[in-house]
Amino acid sequence: MHVKPKATMNMENGDAEGQEQAFLLKNSTYGSIVGPFGPLEDRVLEWSPEKRFGTCDSKGDFAHFVRSRRLVLVFHELSMTGAPISMMELATELLSCGATITAVVLSKKGGLMSELARRRIKVIEDRADFSFKTAMKADLVIAGSAVCASWTDQYIAHFPAGGSQIAWWIMENRREYFDRSKHVLHRVKMLMFLSELQSKQWLNWCQEENIKLRSQPSIVPLAVNDELAFVAGIPCSLNTPLASPEKMIEKRRLLRDAVRKEMGLKDSDMLVMSLSSINAGKGQLLLLESVNLMIDQDPLGTGSQVKKTLDIRLDESALARKHHLRGLVKKSCNADASCTNLVFDSRRKQEQAVKILIGSVGSKSNKVPYVEAILRFLSQHPKLSESVLWTPATTRVSSLYAAADVYVMNSQGVGETFGRVTVEAMAFGVPVLGTDGGGTKEIVEQNVSGLFHPMGRAGNWLLAENLRYMLKNPTARKQMGKDGRKQVGKRYLKRHMYGRLVEVLTRCMRRQVASSRSLIGF
Repeated sequence: MHVKPKATMNMENGDAEGQEQAFLLKNSTYGSIVGPFGPLEDRVLEWSPEKRFGTCDSKGDFAHFVRSRRLVLVFHELSMTGAPISMMELATELLSCGATITAVVLSKKGGLMSELARRRIKVIEDRADFSFKTAMKADLVIAGSAVCASWTDQYIAHFPAGGSQIAWWIMENRREYFDRSKHVLHRVKMLMFLSELQSKQWLNWCQEENIKLRSQPSIVPLAVNDELAFVAGIPCSLNTPLASPEKMIEKRRLLRDAVRKEMGLKDSDMLVMSLSSINAGKGQLLLLESVNLMIDQDPLGTGSQVKKTLDIRLDESALARKHHLRGLVKKSCNADASCTNLVFDSRRKQEQAVKILIGSVGSKSNKVPYVEAILRFLSQHPKLSESVLWTPATTRVSSLYAAADVYVMNSQGVGETFGRVTVEAMAFGVPVLGTDGGGTKEIVEQNVSGLFHPMGRAGNWLLAENLRYMLKNPTARKQMGKDGRKQVGKRYLKRHMYGRLVEVLTRCMRRQVASSRSLIGF
């Protein structure tokens, strides 16, 4: 069913998210919508996350420390995005370890309310007096976003000593978020950040504004939760004799085959995935422009709309491509016995196909004008639209990672704060193509677990070359995936994150002494 783009792309009024999904379902001009794959995942794995969640190592330091504690967790919203999902999983883990948990939700925006209820997480919808009284009785308050600044400010105004109870887990890295929270940063017990680069950025901003924090911030990166680790075949608390890591690896292969079949993919197709809210900061349009360059087989083709926006001198870009390809070939020769047969000829007909999976359709965090810009671009490039798949927003993402061959983290601005999806993809043995900024550079190792490209349209040609390299070198691609999976096992599992949290909670909850009240300047 085809609909005229101009008649349907105006989604600014009413239920924009519902219109967005309905529009894509009806109009194949802009690609196909696939999933969600929860029922298929349950059937293939013979297991469902609804059956088990929040398993706690009862003998571990984290469980010992939080047992019988009362904690309040402040959610800025309930969207299916990084910060709310991370806070939900933290609440689940705390509950399973014997803590008493109350959630304060500042906005109902998103679809996680039913999931919080399923996990028996008590939610206080009041954002004022009752939430303040509940927080006053708690051992610790954990705020899960810079957007929690208004509630934090009001709480401290209501209860001046309340700042000593608050650990603020800031998960954003844009100046606008700093500006909305800077007036209260110095009043909380401790700040937590996701990466070293994010921490340095916020401390630089504090120095510029002459803000003196009460204590040295802590770095608490996010982790792959046990449900995803379980499906990925990484040892975790959910394993049983009948569901060992080895058996789950085999089931993951079956899941991959089943999901790709439903998507209509061939074995030789390379599925490139980008899972996040759809907005300019995540760079989905730039990714599609890069894929279009690749499909056109002419990085600076005369008929490409992208060419008009690329500010790259032809001689410089050609030389840069040569150096980049030389490095890629060298890397490939270490992992691919057929490297002597590599041909990087743009005129050669590709036998494989690239498919792009974009999530998350229907997310309340999507920016409707940006979605419209993507649809307009696809309407101008019908050949590209044939390679685009869309999937609804969901918390059930194991099947998507299992089906993927490459993950693209195309965050713009100062880069991704951390990128939990990055470590999740790596856990499934998927190499990452990321922008060379932000927390992604702390996670992905160049030419080992992935490849980098510059931000903005200036990086489109290199991203296109990286995608072409991944397509032509499946053995090297799989080796990068294996190396990334090893990195996750060493640094980004649940035990690593909760080990860091124990240190933070110990610092926050211990009895204050006079020396701890001194201000620390940065």
